[in-house]
Amino acid sequence: MIRNVLGWILALVGATAAVLSPFRTWYDGRLGRDYRIGDLFGGITDSGAAIMGSLLLPFAFAALLTLAGLLLRSRAAVALAGVVVLGFTMLWMVRVGQAQDGLTVDTDGTGLDVGVALALGGGVLLLLAAVLLPGRARRRRRVDGDHHHPYEPAQREGPDQPYPWSPGQGGPEGPDGRGGPYGDGRDDPHGNGRGGPYGPDDRPPPEDHRYR
Repeated sequence: MIRNVLGWILALVGATAAVLSPFRTWYDGRLGRDYRIGDLFGGITDSGAAIMGSLLLPFAFAALLTLAGLLLRSRAAVALAGVVVLGFTMLWMVRVGQAQDGLTVDTDGTGLDVGVALALGGGVLLLLAAVLLPGRARRRRRVDGDHHHPYEPAQREGPDQPYPWSPGQGGPEGPDGRGGPYGDGRDDPHGNGRGGPYGPDDRPPPEDHRYR
């Protein structure tokens, strides 16, 4: 529970820091929202950028991806958001370093500034949150071959399926030594054989129809 709450807090803080970073100074007094996304691939220029065409766009996408990951309990979505933030920040640093012949950190505000620190810190927090979040529980799939029945199915009785104690089946003989439940080696439920429930000794007396 504590781990889950901590993951949520780190994810929300990381996403907030990433979204706020373009509104802070990134380098030489220039805000992060002033850098165009196209400059990251074609080279840094001095031209301004629209809000939706600046560094704010990938960071806003990362924040939405973080919220979706938290709601859906998807660690992969939160981790992807952290990779997006760190990836665009690193790419920006490479392009600025090429344009300025290196990166500097100066106290007079002419080098890397707080906006870059917020972006890097936000990306790292998102990755840490992805590690701490529990993720979605996976349901164990059952395969038909893995089912185990606690009891074996009963053996079907019939003339071609003798009882377990019939002769030739390896079991004990019947009650009168002849095999089969009715003493004649056959499984006749009507007792037509010898020694059955209605055999010569146990056959009921005939009914008298004179009183009907």
